[in-house]
Amino acid sequence: MAVALRIVTVLAVLAGVGVTAAGADTLPGLLSYFTIQSNLLLGCFAGYAAVLACRGAEAPAAVKGAVTSYMVITGLVYHLVLMNGSGEFSMVDEAAGASPLIQLGNQLTHTLTPILAVADWLLFDRSRARWRHAALWLTYPLAYLAFALVRGLVTGHYPYPFVDVTELGYGGVAVNTLVFGSVFYLIGLAVVAANRAATTLRRGPGPDPAVRGAD
Repeated sequence: MAVALRIVTVLAVLAGVGVTAAGADTLPGLLSYFTIQSNLLLGCFAGYAAVLACRGAEAPAAVKGAVTSYMVITGLVYHLVLMNGSGEFSMVDEAAGASPLIQLGNQLTHTLTPILAVADWLLFDRSRARWRHAALWLTYPLAYLAFALVRGLVTGHYPYPFVDVTELGYGGVAVNTLVFGSVFYLIGLAVVAANRAATTLRRGPGPDPAVRGAD
């Protein structure tokens, strides 16, 4: 079952990124989005995890949890922030005016693939994430922020309205970084908590020798 789900995940990522790329104006511009980067990361990881599962092994929970948290961020930011018509950072009009391929890609990369990532996190593997991983998982979002700001400075285009220095100034972006960073950390904690609850249910309440004393 784990292998099958991961193959489906790889196919979903390929389909989502593929149809989005087919409808995009430029490929470099497409690759600047956190959504595309996180989906490509998920696709690579799912393929790797499928191979491990065939060999009776599993990926480290820290790595799998990182990928899962990024996909949760991708889904929640899209549905709760960008698709919130009354919100400050709404991109509803842009999404509605996009080509059919882009609209399909949006659903695949913001809805289906995050669901598949969470399902894999909850259903398979026995290794447990540690609470401190939630802070470590912020490394990539922060690196992405730096990338988006530098790229925006060069091109004049920022991929998301909450990092748009032209509209918000660096002070506004800094405030958004604190807010979103705090929420992302809470998401990481929730991902860890879900993993620990799920693994406990799968193997019973006994201690995990692999992580005993590691919290």
